[in-house]
This record gives sequence, structure tokens and C-alpha cells, in this order.
Amino acid sequence: MVNPYLAAIQQLYGQRANAEQALPMQQYMRNQFEFLGIKRPQAQALFRQLKAEHGLPELDQLAPIVRTLWDWPEREYQYLALTLLDKSQKRLTPDFLPLLEWLITTKSWWDTVDAIASHQVGQLLRQYPDRRDRTLTPWRQSANIWLRRTTILFQLGYKSETDAELLFAIAAENRQSSEFFIQKAIGWALREYSKTAPDAVHTFVSTVELAPLSQREALKWLKKHPPNN
Repeated sequence: MVNPYLAAIQQLYGQRANAEQALPMQQYMRNQFEFLGIKRPQAQALFRQLKAEHGLPELDQLAPIVRTLWDWPEREYQYLALTLLDKSQKRLTPDFLPLLEWLITTKSWWDTVDAIASHQVGQLLRQYPDRRDRTLTPWRQSANIWLRRTTILFQLGYKSETDAELLFAIAAENRQSSEFFIQKAIGWALREYSKTAPDAVHTFVSTVELAPLSQREALKWLKKHPPNN
């Protein structure tokens, strides 16, 4: 028997499928995923309707609903799964970390991984600091680039609460990676932190040999706002 909440999603989203819009959306994502052809404004409106008519899933139903949405082929369902997690963030506990790891390593691409890293993972590890090292240590050592990218990006919204020592350590241990998504993440994380601690980032980039892409990305903001100006 189909979960009533999932049945409502299928009916609501299926009625809005647009094959003409789906093609360029698939091409933008390098044809890695199928799409219904529902653009973001439409998807946001559909979510508001879903919530108004059916509410949010109960917490004990959230994980199985998210997993099922992740298994469905069209990418909009994965985006909806992340929206459900976002709207349920205050109810999430560390028990959801295994689910988040599965989401990061399944149907992996920047569009979902970066959202999970900076939202669900970042907020959970800030709220439950005792789970931080236990979670990050195996991810830092993983051969999976998306788990390692997550360890680089999870502090994106921390600003003055950023653990700079941890950020620099993770950046340094990944600096020799030839993976584009790792090099880009290092630069992004450092650039974001440079808005809070420009001198610290400038010193790090000056003393640690980073990949050209990482260094270029890291210094973008500092070039416009030099330290000590």
C-alpha cells in the first residue's frame, strides 16, 4: 500500500510535469538525472500546496518518505526531500546523521550535497557538538569525494563560530586532491570565512600550497577587501 503522503506528492507533482522544460533542466545537470520539468518557482508553489493540504510528515515517517523520494528517478523529488528536511530541521536529532550520509553518497551531485552539507549537517553538528568528531573523522578519511566535500563545507554558515583550526586542517589535508569538487570546495569555504577572519585566511593561503583553483577561489573576496585596510 502506497503511503498516502507519497501518493499525494505523486499526484500533485505528476500533474505539473512538463517534458519541454525537462530537457534543458536535464542538460544543465549533464544528463545525469531525469526531470519532471518543474522549475523552482513552480516547485515552491507546489510545496506550499502540499503543506497546506497535508502538513509535514510526522518525524517517525520523515526518514522513510525522504528515502522513497530519493529513490524516485526525477530530480525534483530529491529537491522536495531536502525541502521536507529543511522544514523539519528543528525536529531533527543526530539519529538522522546516517540518513544524511546515505543521501550524500547516493545520487551525488553538487546540487544536493551542498545543501545537505551547509544546512542539515552543519546545523546538526553545531547543535550537537559532541557528535562532530565522531561524524567527521570517517568522512574525512573516506574515498568518497562527496563526504569529504561535506567536511569542507559544513561550516559555511558559521561565521564567527567557525572552528578555524578544523577548517584549515581539513583544507590542508585535501589540498593535493585533483578532484575539481574538492578544490572548488576548499576555495569556497576559505572565501566565505575570509569575510569573517580575513587575516587568518590570508595567512593560511600564503603559507599553505593550495591548488591554483582553490587559491584563486579563496582570495576572490580578499582581493576586493584586502586585510588591514
